[in-house]
Amino acid sequence: MIRFEQVSKKFTNDNYVIKSINLEIKNGEFFVLIGPSGCGKTTTLKMINRLINLSEGTLWINGKKITDYDINKLRWNIGYVLQQIALFPHMTIAENIAIVPELRKWSRQKIQQRVDELLEMVGLNPEQYLNRKPNELSGGQQQRIGVIRALAADPDIILMDEPFSALDPISREKLQDDLVNLQRSIKKTIVFVTHDMQEALKLGDRICVMREGKVEQIGTPKEIINNPVNEFVREFVGVKKSEMDENINLEKMIYPISNGNHSIKSLNIISASTSLKDVLTALTHDEEVRVEKNGDVIGAINRKAVIKHLASI
Repeated sequence: MIRFEQVSKKFTNDNYVIKSINLEIKNGEFFVLIGPSGCGKTTTLKMINRLINLSEGTLWINGKKITDYDINKLRWNIGYVLQQIALFPHMTIAENIAIVPELRKWSRQKIQQRVDELLEMVGLNPEQYLNRKPNELSGGQQQRIGVIRALAADPDIILMDEPFSALDPISREKLQDDLVNLQRSIKKTIVFVTHDMQEALKLGDRICVMREGKVEQIGTPKEIINNPVNEFVREFVGVKKSEMDENINLEKMIYPISNGNHSIKSLNIISASTSLKDVLTALTHDEEVRVEKNGDVIGAINRKAVIKHLASI
């Protein structure tokens, strides 16, 4: 889908911001770029839609060099969500969402249907929100509009540059949950920049850890936690190696299983004394698993609960 082949970027005086990176982002994948400030993750993101042109190497999208695409058509097929929501204040919510479909000359009826569909998708009643202005919405609601505006023309790729970092913790967690659920239904290729490892572990199918313009490690959340390639990645993830083999208190992470939970029969069972490494292995195969103690099931656990625990260590 997206492939970086020996890609570098330098701005002045041979100062390389990106240094010969190679990486491939799969179709339909939620791919997270993470690293310290100034490591080059936003530059990497912006090269995908040619907001920044690469200096060396080749960047491919669907087997075609990005320089061979008409730049406007390229960007119409790539949604972009920023930390600064950048909704047009003088436009209604409907007008903000409709910008790219109008540029692509969609019919009025098709645009209206799409706007209604997207608002409903993120839990905003079209009748209530269509004609409001951005300043009439909360920060979380505005960011939802920013996300669905990027989806309006049904692009194949969505770029997201720290879209939730300016929000309060409650709104941020809610939008992360919404994005996870949304991705399950839309199955877009999402490239997401963050500096928050907890957010990366929660959202990413795979995570690319960067430092000083280079790729340190690419892997699934489980691979990054279980097998950091060096001390930098281990420290950045924030999990001590010894903790992976030690027993942890799963009872602090479990949540109750209600009788109405339709997935209860499909849940595997692990012991309350299971090591963190084995918990992560179990959650590779199942979204959640049951936890057993003294022969009784005492609750369930999922990846979100594990990540919260890791963040609190």
